[in-house]
Amino acid sequence: MYDVIIVGAGPAGASAALFTAKAGKKTLVLDHDKSMTKRAWIENHYGVLEITGPDLIDIGKKQAEKFGAEIKNEQVETVETKQDGLIVKTDGGSYEAKHVILATGVLTDLAEKIGLKTKDGTEPRIKKIFDVDPNGKTNIDGIWAAGTAAGVSVHTIITAGDGAKVAINVISELNGERYVDHDILKN
Repeated sequence: MYDVIIVGAGPAGASAALFTAKAGKKTLVLDHDKSMTKRAWIENHYGVLEITGPDLIDIGKKQAEKFGAEIKNEQVETVETKQDGLIVKTDGGSYEAKHVILATGVLTDLAEKIGLKTKDGTEPRIKKIFDVDPNGKTNIDGIWAAGTAAGVSVHTIITAGDGAKVAINVISELNGERYVDHDILKN
């Protein structure tokens, strides 16, 4: 069983995976490799002069893998609840987790299949988003959402930050106390 399964490896999903894996949580990222960031040219991401969307995604995945996250290229078909967690079913198998973070960008089609509440999007061209509380929780226990699918701006720096925020909240819930991840300069 995984501690966390993250659906989507764009900026929100990979950022969430970086935090959960670095915190020692068994993390699986499921991605279909169709992120809208794959079409982006980015010059407004703090700390990065300029980068292509595909390069940003590749770096994000490598950062998450560095800390032990597994990344699989599979299409998620549904998420089911069970007594002690969740089952994520894909076109390649099924996986169990205590928590699931949906970082699916503009795609909210899983909502109807699994009973998640949605609401109208507020960003241009974003028609529907998952209805989440300020921590990223959805109406189903253990299922969280981050990034554009959770209603934040489509800008990569904002979705990455939201993925990190939601991951910190998931880690805190798993740990039973507030989690903070700060490194210091190495000599």
